[in-house]
Amino acid sequence: MRLNFIIISLLSLTITILLTLYVSIYWLATVAITVVLFGIGLYDMFQEKHSIMRIYPLVGRLRFFMEELRPKIYQYFIESDIDGRPFNRIDRSTIYQRAKKENDTMPFGTQLDVYTEGYEWVCHSMSPKDFNLLDQDPRVIIGNKDCKQPYSASIYNVSAMSFGSLSSNAVEAMNAGAKIGGFAQNTGEGGLSPFHLKHGGDLIWQIGTGYFGCRTDDGNFNSTLFREKALLPEVKMIEIKISQGAKPGHGGILPAAKNTEEIAAIRNIKPHTLVASPPFHNAFNSPKELMRFIQRLKDLSDGKPIGFKLCIGHKSEFIGICKAMIELDIYPDFITVDGSEGGTGAAPQEFSNYVGAPLLDGLDFAHNILTGLNIRQHIKIIASGKITSGFHIMRAMALGADACYSARAMMMAVGCIQALLCNTNKCPVGVATQDPKLSVGLVVNDKKIRVANFHKGTVHSFVELLGASGLDKKENITRAHIYRRISFQSMLTYEEIFTSYKTGEFLTEIPERYAVDFKYANANAWGFSNIGSWSE
Repeated sequence: MRLNFIIISLLSLTITILLTLYVSIYWLATVAITVVLFGIGLYDMFQEKHSIMRIYPLVGRLRFFMEELRPKIYQYFIESDIDGRPFNRIDRSTIYQRAKKENDTMPFGTQLDVYTEGYEWVCHSMSPKDFNLLDQDPRVIIGNKDCKQPYSASIYNVSAMSFGSLSSNAVEAMNAGAKIGGFAQNTGEGGLSPFHLKHGGDLIWQIGTGYFGCRTDDGNFNSTLFREKALLPEVKMIEIKISQGAKPGHGGILPAAKNTEEIAAIRNIKPHTLVASPPFHNAFNSPKELMRFIQRLKDLSDGKPIGFKLCIGHKSEFIGICKAMIELDIYPDFITVDGSEGGTGAAPQEFSNYVGAPLLDGLDFAHNILTGLNIRQHIKIIASGKITSGFHIMRAMALGADACYSARAMMMAVGCIQALLCNTNKCPVGVATQDPKLSVGLVVNDKKIRVANFHKGTVHSFVELLGASGLDKKENITRAHIYRRISFQSMLTYEEIFTSYKTGEFLTEIPERYAVDFKYANANAWGFSNIGSWSE
């Protein structure tokens, strides 16, 4: 790449000079061309704006040539979210434009087929609110009755991505961007690294099944190491990862090629080996044990907000957790609901495509259960799973979310081009790789601004939509504000699709749709093998 370019250029220059001296003076033109190309390549290597050009001098410019052709090639084809690609073309363009603070408008009207099943939109008002009079930085306070250090969180934050999955430069850029923009970065389950701490951005420290960063040599939870890191001022909240949307029921995977000496030291594991986290926690083995573990972490962290992340699977198990909360009077400060469409650097195809509830269904269910059992007031909900725009934030909030995470959009903000090589350690723009020859292309000082720009632009878009809907506060968003096309002749509001319930309604009568789930819910054990009842 960079070294190869220099070697080839110098070799070519030497050959053309020799041909000029010993064969023909006409080779002098070739010498001049070689010198010019070498100069352009050197410029590419040292500029800081474009990772591709930095890593692949001269030849990397072909990408921008192809980008110029793309609108012509795809003028009759718009990629959809269901064609096997992570994002459609419009979403990608918006992310890049906001990150670079370029023109954030669209020509020639709507570029989606509004009569296609699944098309969604938000209701506007004939009396919209003045954007300039609205809160430009809406936030949510996370922390319940047992929390001594509540955290004022942005409504849009960096989702869980660990150092190991991402390069050190990518982690740094996201953290520095979070510091600039006043939002939080979730560390992912790979532990706290120096790159998470270097720029002082707010952190949500995620504890996974491998307990990286707070584990004993045999892989158990280490309370001493946990407390040491939990008390760091940069750590604002702690998130226990029970399951991940992209591979629920499966532990995290770090390919051996990415498991460097540095990463192994941070995680307290053996380097250059495949890291497959267990699919389950050994620190707790039932809903009640989970609640007691949460209380333990609150005490060890001196009262910082503690929550857990999961993709909804067996509904009875989530209800069992809620039963445990009520019986023990212990509540997490937040619950992160991850959708099965969530991203990952590496996952088995079947788990990624066919396991777990999608985000909208998971959000609807979690919010309904917490509300119906009259415990929603103790717990904030964070939504995670393909949230890339202001509309996506508004849609999630309509279903009960208080705040949102974004992973892939933040990756794009630091330069990801969706090469789909995350699991190979060969990311061509230095985002998802531990190869220093590739990660050198990602310049932190440039990309941190793009992360902050993208966050600000997306929150700005959300506030504009809020005002256009005639609303002055995010708390006033309802399911009736979002429409979805069911067929060519039919469209329904989210209130009609996802029925909402009154606070405490389930304490007197359980809806038929959840009756079986409540029947199998057990606060003392997971799964269907232990049948419980609400009265137990």
